[in-house]
Amino acid sequence: MTTTAPRLGTALARLLILAAALLGTLLAGAAPASAHAALTGSDPKDGAVVATAPKEVNLTFSEQVAMSADSIRVLDPAGRRADTGEIRDLCSGSIVRYGVELRAGLPDGTYTVAWQTVSADSHPIAGAFTFSIGAPSATSVALPDREPGGGLVGALYGIARYLSYAGFAVLVGGGAFVLICWPRGAGVRPVQRTVVRAWLTLTGATLVMLLLRNPYTGSGELSDAFDLAGLKSVLETKTGAALTSRLLLLGAAALFVAVLFGAYTRRTDPKEKKDLVFGLGIGGTVVATGIAGTWALAEHASTGIQPGIAMPVDILHLLAVAAWLGGLTVLLIALYRAPSVERTAVERFSKVAFTSVAVLAATGLYQSWRQVGSWSALTGTRYGQLLLVKIGLMGVLVGIAWISRRWTQRLADLPSGGLSSADLSSAEKETEGVEEDEASEADETSESDAVPEADAVSSVSEAEGASGASPDVDPERAAQLARQRAAVATARRKRERDADPERSGLRRSVLTEAAVAVVLLAVTTVLTTTEPGRTEEEAGRSTSASGPAAVPDRPVDVRLPFDTGGVDGKGVVRLSLDPGRTGANGLHIYVERPDGKPLDVPEVKVALTLEAKDVGPLPVAPDRIQAGHWSASGVQIPMPGEWRIQVTVRTSDIDQTTLDKNVKIG
Repeated sequence: MTTTAPRLGTALARLLILAAALLGTLLAGAAPASAHAALTGSDPKDGAVVATAPKEVNLTFSEQVAMSADSIRVLDPAGRRADTGEIRDLCSGSIVRYGVELRAGLPDGTYTVAWQTVSADSHPIAGAFTFSIGAPSATSVALPDREPGGGLVGALYGIARYLSYAGFAVLVGGGAFVLICWPRGAGVRPVQRTVVRAWLTLTGATLVMLLLRNPYTGSGELSDAFDLAGLKSVLETKTGAALTSRLLLLGAAALFVAVLFGAYTRRTDPKEKKDLVFGLGIGGTVVATGIAGTWALAEHASTGIQPGIAMPVDILHLLAVAAWLGGLTVLLIALYRAPSVERTAVERFSKVAFTSVAVLAATGLYQSWRQVGSWSALTGTRYGQLLLVKIGLMGVLVGIAWISRRWTQRLADLPSGGLSSADLSSAEKETEGVEEDEASEADETSESDAVPEADAVSSVSEAEGASGASPDVDPERAAQLARQRAAVATARRKRERDADPERSGLRRSVLTEAAVAVVLLAVTTVLTTTEPGRTEEEAGRSTSASGPAAVPDRPVDVRLPFDTGGVDGKGVVRLSLDPGRTGANGLHIYVERPDGKPLDVPEVKVALTLEAKDVGPLPVAPDRIQAGHWSASGVQIPMPGEWRIQVTVRTSDIDQTTLDKNVKIG
């Protein structure tokens, strides 16, 4: 079968550039992989001052996490390990809590708790907080600025994740398009290449994700991708098992592709073809469902509320996406690269796409409720905002699909579903005038997709022999003539297609659909690496309810570094509120240089605010006792709660700064 590959033109180029730009903007603006489980509490709490050293440090999470020996580290003020390294599982029912024992005889000072783990939906999470024994002190602990799952490894992992989704959609949707809508397409080379490349893309992206998994959830160093010990540990995790299963299923998918584009195209007996279609349909559905299940079993659907319902719904959602967007991609390739596509194939795909959209609407509504849960989370969290963008893009895509459906109906209303005889005659006449101009443009394309060069040379030689030409034809000249003859034929076919407004309109609308689908798939990929709105809100409420706490009958000590930008503008403010409870308290403020020596500043002001009860700010005007020391007595704390302490330090007539810290009092 002869196929042509006409240039897609400036319109296609502009659309692809626009899609690439939107995709780049979206991915550039995306934050690194966010936590899908969240730290909801700790004991001791962040910023707490305890009278004696606790026996252990406990962390509570919103969802199940995977812990290793170094997932929780407690560091003393000098940066040395203060824990025993033994992680204790303290989970009970729906409470997810882990702890680590501390060494005996720990001295007073500020301790840093650093933790890093992997949430149940496969995403790395990390964080740190401090607490103090006896009284706060300086600490030399320097934690890395790298976000978990960020950096170069995180970017490569995100690209591989996007390519895996795209490869899955085209592989599954392309196969379904050929089997259901256009059986003749199994013998069209551009369609074959598209589906095979989708299989290669999905397989390659899965291998890359498997290799990058260890540094992605751990060190963040690209060189660790080839650490065999790390790879072994990855294979023992849920995500590693899912990626390995996907590779095995892709082996079965390769067999499906080979039969579809091999044995199926060679069958001539209608009964044999029908039996083969039935077998390919059943086998392909099983394999596609299994591949979709590798995402459902390892990501969002596998954790949170109603996982038993969410996983089948997620699989159905992925299959519907593939049937629509993957089929759309293959249809686009066929419209531009194949000689012709029967109108019945386009009509069948229109029905498949309509069914897919209905399934997407139903499953997407359930997933949105499950991951967001409230209107405030829909508008006030990053996940909810991205979901609104996705819904908007879906609306645009459905609108363009409706236009494509109208073009399909107009195409079906034509007597032959294509060009009429008059149109063909007109197209041929118009083509004759532009063949020579378009011959050079189509020359490159015709070499690979038009007539075989050897046959063309033979036909040219015969033609020249018939006209009395010398039998010793220069091979190079014959090849050039063959290319020109093929270019003219290609230009004629291009003009014939362009003379059909129905098919041209359908190609443009399908192309626009594909461009929007590229961006939609990017939004979906970013959504899979963003903390669900429901989880974010629950974690925020838990953190607010269990914020920094003070120890009864012991002063609240706060240490705040500052920099006003002027001369002698750098230093540290140490604030002590004694006894740190409701009622009257004594306030002492010490202003020090970076080397610990007192810094005499012109003015220090303090304000206390209880935002939860809309109390304050309550101003406090401390008196200067001596250089670097300010004090106030009888500071009234009217009620318990999480108070925000604001300290304003002025180091000159124009240089000042305001610092704040939240503490729980009472």
